[in-house]
Amino acid sequence: MARERGRSARADEARTLHQQQLRGYGFLAGRGPRRSATVTPGPLRYWQYDPPRPVPVAVVLGIVAVWLGVFGWAGGWTAVVDEAPLALGAGLLVLVLNIGRLTVSEHGLSADVPAARTNPAAIVPLVLVQEVRAGDPPPDWPRAARRGGWLPGRSRVAVRYRSDDGTAGQAFTRWVRDPAAFAEALGHPLATAARR
Repeated sequence: MARERGRSARADEARTLHQQQLRGYGFLAGRGPRRSATVTPGPLRYWQYDPPRPVPVAVVLGIVAVWLGVFGWAGGWTAVVDEAPLALGAGLLVLVLNIGRLTVSEHGLSADVPAARTNPAAIVPLVLVQEVRAGDPPPDWPRAARRGGWLPGRSRVAVRYRSDDGTAGQAFTRWVRDPAAFAEALGHPLATAARR
């Protein structure tokens, strides 16, 4: 019981430290720490950018289509041509604000978008990570949540981790650009999937 409380306290502390380290960086992590940071944060271990998820893309396409459809219905083709740059520009801006960043700090892992703050419940503390495996998770793992989408040049990686209280195992899969570097950032060697 005391061990479980200790693990939970370490996980909460890791989440707080992860958020503090992320605040020291802008969304474009490759530019280094923010100049306005009062304390220079440690370097980020790994980051990659992910395209907008399908739901925001579908919503933006729907809104732009309705927007242009209303102008087309009210004013004809000329109104659509006049309104198209504004509608497409606004849609593109919304999609840019939905580009995600997968980040591994010295304390945890999270996926963020620039328009929102990091949700503490979505941070996976590194102290809870148990194993990182290339490919799909093995059948004896807990059901893995699928996060992130496929892009050319990326490989699927499965991560198994404990819950805060240590009573349950959890897992997720991600498509990453460099599986070995991602596993190293999480503090575990990359295991390869067993052949079937």
